[in-house]
Amino acid sequence: MTEVQVISIVIFLITIIAIMTEKIHRSVAAIAGAVLLIIFKVISVDEGIGAVDFNTIGVLVGMMLFVAVVKQSGIFEYIAIKAAKLSKGNPWIIMLSFMMITAVLSAFLDNVTTVLLVGPMTIAVTGILELNPIPFLMTQIIASNAGGTATLIGDPPNIMIGSAANLGFLDFIENTGSTVFVVMIVFAFLFFLIYGRKLKVTSENMKKIMELDEKKAIKDKSLMIKSIIIMALVVVAFIMHDSLGLESSVIALTAACIMLLIGKQNPEDIILSVEWSTILFFMGLFVVVGGLEATGVIKMMANGLLHLTDGNQIMTMILIVWISAILSAFLDNIPFVATMIPLILTMQSSGMNVTPLWWALSLGSCLGGNGSLIGASANVVLSGISKKNGYPITFGYYLKRGFPLMIVSICVATVFLLLKFS
Repeated sequence: MTEVQVISIVIFLITIIAIMTEKIHRSVAAIAGAVLLIIFKVISVDEGIGAVDFNTIGVLVGMMLFVAVVKQSGIFEYIAIKAAKLSKGNPWIIMLSFMMITAVLSAFLDNVTTVLLVGPMTIAVTGILELNPIPFLMTQIIASNAGGTATLIGDPPNIMIGSAANLGFLDFIENTGSTVFVVMIVFAFLFFLIYGRKLKVTSENMKKIMELDEKKAIKDKSLMIKSIIIMALVVVAFIMHDSLGLESSVIALTAACIMLLIGKQNPEDIILSVEWSTILFFMGLFVVVGGLEATGVIKMMANGLLHLTDGNQIMTMILIVWISAILSAFLDNIPFVATMIPLILTMQSSGMNVTPLWWALSLGSCLGGNGSLIGASANVVLSGISKKNGYPITFGYYLKRGFPLMIVSICVATVFLLLKFS
C-alpha cells in the first residue's frame, strides 16, 4: 500500500468517525476532510471539484427551494386536516391515513420537511382525540423512510445512486417503488396488531375532529393552485427526463426557478431556508470519497468484496442489501452510499452486471434507516417534536419496535431482489 493510499484512508476514517460521533458538525468534518486531502497533495483542487456529483447537488438544492415556496401555501396542513375529517374521527383510520400521507409526501419531498409538516398536525389531532401521539408518530417515522425509498428524489442516497448509475425516475418506481408498496401493506397490518386494536376514543372527541375547518389552513390559495400544477408537471418531467434529454438536476432547478418567479415569496427568505450546511456536507463527502477512488483504494475494496463472494452476483447482492441495512440503522447512510457507489462502478468495469447491486444498495440503505432512532434524520426530528410536546420517544422504545420492522422490510426487499434477479 502506497503512502498516499494510507493518507487517504486515514483522512476518510477520521472524517467518518467525526460524522458518526457528532463531536464536530458533519458539514465541518466533511469539508475539513476534503481540505486535508488537498493539503497533503493526495488529490489536486481540480480533482476534488471533479469528484463532486453536481447532478446530486442540483437535485437537492432545486427540491429544497421548490418545497420552501410550496409549503408557504398551507397545502400540507390542508391535506392533513382533510384526511382526519374523511376518517370521521376514527383513530385507526387517522393513523393509517397520516402514515400513507407521510409515505407519499416523502416519496417526492425531503423526509425531514415531510415530518416537520405532518408531525405538528399529528400532535394537534391526537390532542383533540385525547390520545398518546407516540404510536402515530412512530408509524410516520417508519413511513417517511419507506416512502423516501420509493422514488429517485425521495431520499438523498437514491439521488446519488440514480445520478451515478444513470437510472431514471421510472426505474426507481419499478424496482424500489414496487417493493415499498408491498412493505407498506405489511407495515399497515403489523401496525394494526401493535397499535390499531388498542386505540379508543369517545364519540364527543370524534365530533371535534369533524368540526375542524381545513380551509383555514390555506394561507395563499393562489399559491396552492400554482403549487399543485407545478408539482404535477415536475413529476411528469422526472418520469420523462430520459426522452426529454434533461438531467434530473435541471428539472429540479427549473421547478425551483418557476416557483420563485410565480410564488411571490421573498426570494432571499426562500434561498436562506435551503439547508446549505447539508449541501456543503455532500460536497465535502464527495471529495473525501474521491480521494479513496483517486488513490486506488476503492478498486482494492471492490476486488476484496468480489473475492469474498467469489464474484457471485447473487451473493454480492444479498451481502450489500443486508450490510447496508444494518449499518444504516445506526450510521448515516449517506457516507456509506457515497463509498459504495464508486466500489460498485469498479465492479462494473470488471465486467460484472451490477444492476441488482444498485437496487440492493438503495433498498438496504434507505429502509435500514428505520432500524434505530438515530438511523435517519427524520427519526431524530420527529422524536424531537414529540419530546418537545411532552411525549419523549426513548432509544430503547423505538429500537424494540423499529428494528424488527426494519428486518421485516429487508426480508421483503431480499425476496424481491431474488425473484427479479436470480
